[in-house]
Amino acid sequence: MKRMRLLLPALAAAVTFLAANALATVEMSKKEKKPCTTCHEKGKPTKENPLLNEIGKYYKQKGTLEGAPKK
Repeated sequence: MKRMRLLLPALAAAVTFLAANALATVEMSKKEKKPCTTCHEKGKPTKENPLLNEIGKYYKQKGTLEGAPKK
């Protein structure tokens, strides 16, 4: 029971953190009306290595897809 009191808040914090990171990507996708694969390469992106392709790097730098390189 004591473990559960410690585990539940830690689990809730982890879920909140992961959800916040996921929402940022979904918001960008909805804003630009493009799938995630427009800016990211296949694989498992991490915060340290988001697997950005040339279009993703352009978007990160400029904040828009206007004038971005073509796939």
